[in-house]
Amino acid sequence: MRRAPLPPWTVGVLGSAALLALWWAGAATFLRGIGSPGGGAPGAIPTPWQVLSQMGEDGFGFYWRNASVTLAEAGAGYAWGNALALALAFAVLLVPQAERLAVQLAVVTYCLPVVAIGPVIFIVLGPPRTGDPSGTAIALAALSVFFTTMVSALAGLKAADKACLDVVTVFGGRRIHQLLKVRLIAAVPSVFAALKIAAPAALLGAVLGEYVGGVDRGLGPAMVNAQQTLEVARVWGVALACAVLAGGTYALLGLASRIAAPWASGVRTGGL
Repeated sequence: MRRAPLPPWTVGVLGSAALLALWWAGAATFLRGIGSPGGGAPGAIPTPWQVLSQMGEDGFGFYWRNASVTLAEAGAGYAWGNALALALAFAVLLVPQAERLAVQLAVVTYCLPVVAIGPVIFIVLGPPRTGDPSGTAIALAALSVFFTTMVSALAGLKAADKACLDVVTVFGGRRIHQLLKVRLIAAVPSVFAALKIAAPAALLGAVLGEYVGGVDRGLGPAMVNAQQTLEVARVWGVALACAVLAGGTYALLGLASRIAAPWASGVRTGGL
């Protein structure tokens, strides 16, 4: 009798549970004293329970106050970076001669070191007002997503079925008609795959941008302040909050991609 396959989400749940168990066992045994300055001070690797206890003491307000700024920066950078990447990919299909230049531009944005370009962007954009998102964090979030989305979208647009493109040409269609009627539909799975990967990347770019962005609120400053005051469990709590936000955005876009392009994931929406 053939066994039914496990749902895809169970792999992630089991993997997370195994990782949590290893973390707990290590922090309670052989990793317990790592990074401890001595004198009974705690080590640099707390147990999951210590992290959760610290998060409970800090309260939802502490995390929301900081996460709301970081999410605003990541969201703005995500929108700008993906919009520019998709626009450039569409432009390449209409003007094929620009493909080499566009790919080189995308590679340059991918290779720029964040630690080097961040201070330069901060000098150009300046510090934000108190409580406002950082322009530097938004710019770094946009840079973090540009390469992946542009290359994936371009590959998806170029993967359109040649016979369908020929049909459009036979009926008098131009490149713009091929793009709108054939290539866009063919590129939907690739675009959504890129958007899924771009979501955690935008959050990471925003957090890194906060280190040099001059903000007084955000997950980045919260982590730096906890490091400076040697509140180890709070550092891990902020890092865990970042991981949860990144995983949540990835999962939401994964669900959106299954709805928008069910044929790409093998999901049947009805019919025979």
